[in-house]
Amino acid sequence: MKTTLKYFQELLPILETAIQTQEKNIQQLSRWMANAIAKNHLIYVFGAGHAGIIAEEMCYRAGSLVPTNAILTPGLTLNTRPLTLETKLERLPGFAALIVEECGMVAGDVLIVHSNSGRNTVAIEMAESAKAKGILVVALTSVAHSQSVQSRHPQGWKLMDIADLVIDNCGVPGDALVTFKGFDQKSGATSTVVGAALMNAAICETVQLLIDEGLSPPVFRSANLDGSDAYNQQWLDHYAGRLIYI
Repeated sequence: MKTTLKYFQELLPILETAIQTQEKNIQQLSRWMANAIAKNHLIYVFGAGHAGIIAEEMCYRAGSLVPTNAILTPGLTLNTRPLTLETKLERLPGFAALIVEECGMVAGDVLIVHSNSGRNTVAIEMAESAKAKGILVVALTSVAHSQSVQSRHPQGWKLMDIADLVIDNCGVPGDALVTFKGFDQKSGATSTVVGAALMNAAICETVQLLIDEGLSPPVFRSANLDGSDAYNQQWLDHYAGRLIYI
């Protein structure tokens, strides 16, 4: 694809690398999600700050899996004020254990933790606490970024050290990647774009696996299509009391 736009020139090679290198990992995640859904378990997605956009992307939207709970903890989302407080809270030891307990996760569920750097305490402790409960933990992260920085976890661990499966968004350290002549700060982050693409790929693979196994995939229909309210309500009724976003 030819383009004069700097961001697309830099983004497309990263997206292509992620597609080429992460296929097996996406297939593994899809297998785990299909298994969980087939056994009437749930999928949880967590990220602090902008990483939480992936949780929102996967939850309660057209084409998404109904039993996906986005963990949007107050203080760790982008509507926190002052927003600098969010940065401090995601470094706070002990916070994640409280979140996991309140969300009601149980063995057999799947937790996806998105952290581009993989260095902050809350993301790492989310993975620790979930694994202790017998939950499969998937890290969506930038391996290059994580390897280039020190952990903020009390034990020096990083998210990719704890997770059962690591999906690499193939981004560069610092996330932003477009350079400018005469200006030393880069612009144009890739973690959200690439992360959303990888997770939507996993969702679609999960749907196909469920179809192949003779199951009806619990997928939301767009609320802006006729007849969607009744269609979606069937699934909401099925998971009643277990979806923390209702």
